[in-house]
Formats: sequence, structure tokens, C-alpha cells
Amino acid sequence: MKLPANPLKDSPTIVVIAIAGGAFLIAIILAVLTVFYKNQAAPLGIVQFPESLGIAPSSITAKAAIVYDPVEKKVLFAKNADTPLPLASLTKLMTAQTVLGLQQDTQSVSITANDLSPEGDWGFLPGDVWRLRDLLRFGLVASANDAMAAAAAAASPHIIDEMNRTAGSLGLSQTYFLNPTGLDVDPETAGAYGSAYDMAVLASTFLGQYPTLFEATTQSSVTIQSGATILHASSTDTPILDIPGLIAAKTGYTDLAGGNLVAIFDIEIGRPVVIAVLGSTKEARFSDVRTLIDAVRTPPIR
Repeated sequence: MKLPANPLKDSPTIVVIAIAGGAFLIAIILAVLTVFYKNQAAPLGIVQFPESLGIAPSSITAKAAIVYDPVEKKVLFAKNADTPLPLASLTKLMTAQTVLGLQQDTQSVSITANDLSPEGDWGFLPGDVWRLRDLLRFGLVASANDAMAAAAAAASPHIIDEMNRTAGSLGLSQTYFLNPTGLDVDPETAGAYGSAYDMAVLASTFLGQYPTLFEATTQSSVTIQSGATILHASSTDTPILDIPGLIAAKTGYTDLAGGNLVAIFDIEIGRPVVIAVLGSTKEARFSDVRTLIDAVRTPPIR
């Protein structure tokens, strides 16, 4: 029995129309799905950074502050963020960054009398020998000036020049250093100056290169040992250690600087945010950071 001819056989026009129609339908479906998912809220537990934070600069005490997304290199909040101000012990981040660029952290450091001249007595004695990494850890967690001075002196006799050179290489245009601790030089001159923006960039850079050392600042205390000598101190970051997602932090305080603080939080996996406040008070620097991190975690109004 002979089958009837297929009307579509050898009909290129109809085939082309069918293919085009199918492609058009797929394009419509993809467009609808794109619009649908774009307008959906983020999945539970995932935070989407707002374009900017819905808080007024006057809501924090600090003279200058910034909330910085180091992944997108985007500023989410700024208050006088480019104004150079005294850094106090935030200086120690640059000291550690520079020292580790010059020396291995396993290097042995012999304490000298000159190392012990800066303010603060944590129990180091002339002639003691410590590993560089222990001095840096103690200097960052406890903000020990003598530990950081010893580490800096062991790294280079021209450590201040090296620190300023490092600042330049990182693009920290508003930052410069006069000593490795950040202590005030005299009643009118700070040991270092920098902007909130520069401190956010420095902190994110330091975390990227030396995460283990910087993350040690989230511990409530620090203990180091050399031979029979054991030194122990509490963290200066204690008032914010309870904030979820804290990765690292560094405090600073002098008469000229007031209260400074830079802190990095993990908002979601692989998405940190850096908060820096300068020129606050000794107590309000911590509440300033809480105010800003709460604003980051507040879902944007849709």
C-alpha cells in the first residue's frame, strides 16, 4: 500500500519557520525566568550588599568612617573617608605588613633596651630571644608597643622608610608613618596619619597575604613562649569579639587619635566587608562598628 506524501518533506520554508518559532519561544522563556529570579529576594541566610547604607553620618561618633567591599572594591558608606587623621595603633598593621615583606616570620629576634623604650611593659627583657611571628602576634592581639618595636627594629634599620614605601606601593595616598607603633610623637604630632579608606585597603590587603596572623586577633587572649618565659595578655578587640562573622580586627587609641578601629567581617562565604572608624572615643569606636555592621546586615527595602 502506498503511503500518502508527507506535506513537510522537502519543504525548507516550513522547516525554517518551525526552527525560528522554537528559538523565539525559548528566548521568551529565558527572558521571563531572568526577570523572575532577578526580582526574588536573596536565599535565606545570604546577604546582598546594598548600593549604600541607609544611615546618616551623624549616627556614629567617629570623625571618619568607611564600610568597604574589598571584593567589588566598592564603598558602601563613607564619612570623611579620605581625610588623613592620626592612626594610633592601626599603624601596627603596616608595621607587620612591611616586616613580613622583609623577613621570614621564623627569624629569631633578640630584644634590646631600645625596643623597650616605647610606652607599655609586657614583660620583655633585654637579651630575650623571640620568634618574629610571636612578636607580631603579640603586637597585634595585645597591641604591645614593645613587641612591635622589636619586630620593626629587627627587620630593618630604615623601617620607617620601608613602611612609607610600602604605603606608596599599595596606593595609600593619604597615609604616612613617623614611627612603627603609632604612639604620639609629641602633644601635637601623631606617630602616623592615614585615612579611613586607606586603612580599609590596608586591612584587606594584610588579611589576604597573612590571614593566619591577622585572624589571631579574634582570640580573647594571646600567649607566647620563649624558653621558660611565658607572656600572656588579653585582646584589645574584646568588646566586639561577640559579633558574628568577625574575621580580624585592630584597635588604636592615643590622645591625638582618639578611638580607632578597623574590623573585617564575613557577611557571606567569600564576601567580607571592612569597617574602619577613626577619631571616635575609646568606648564609642566599638559601638560605631556595631552600628555599621548592623546596617550592612539589614536587608535593603524592595
